Amino acid sequence: AGMNGTAIENFVCVIFNVSFMNCTWHVGRNATEDTQYFLYWRPSRKEDVTECQNYIKDNCGRHTGCQFQNVTIENKNAYFLVNGSSSEKKIHVSDYIIVEKLTPPLNVTVNCTEASHTCSIWWQPPRTSHVKKSSCFKYEIVIENK
Repeated sequence: AGMNGTAIENFVCVIFNVSFMNCTWHVGRNATEDTQYFLYWRPSRKEDVTECQNYIKDNCGRHTGCQFQNVTIENKNAYFLVNGSSSEKKIHVSDYIIVEKLTPPLNVTVNCTEASHTCSIWWQPPRTSHVKKSSCFKYEIVIENK
C-alpha cells in the first residue's frame, strides 16, 4: 500500500571490510518534504529485526542512508524493510538487495625462477561476511612487464 512514487529509490547496501555495511537510497520522487524513512533489517529469518542506529541525512534532515558496524550474515539471505511516515501521504514499501564488496585476496606470494622463466603465485581467498566455500571465488591475474 501507499502512494506511488513515495517509496525510496536506488536502495543499495554494500558490505565492506567484512563487517561494515553502508546502505543508501534516494527520497521517493513524489515524497513530501516531511517524509521520513526508517530502515529495519535482520541477517536471517531466525534473528530479530534491528532498526538503523546511525542514519545518514540529507539537507532537509530526511534519512537517506544508514551505517552499520559488526554486521554478520550467516547465509545468503538478509531481509530489509524501509518504511516511512508523512503527514500528507501513505508511503509505499518495497523489497531490496544487498551487495558485498570483497577485500583483495590475502597473503599473495609470488615466486619467479629466472632460469625456467616461470612464476608461481599463491593466495588465500578474501575475507567475507557470509561466503564459506573458497570454490565460490574466481580470480583474474593481470601480469605486467616492468
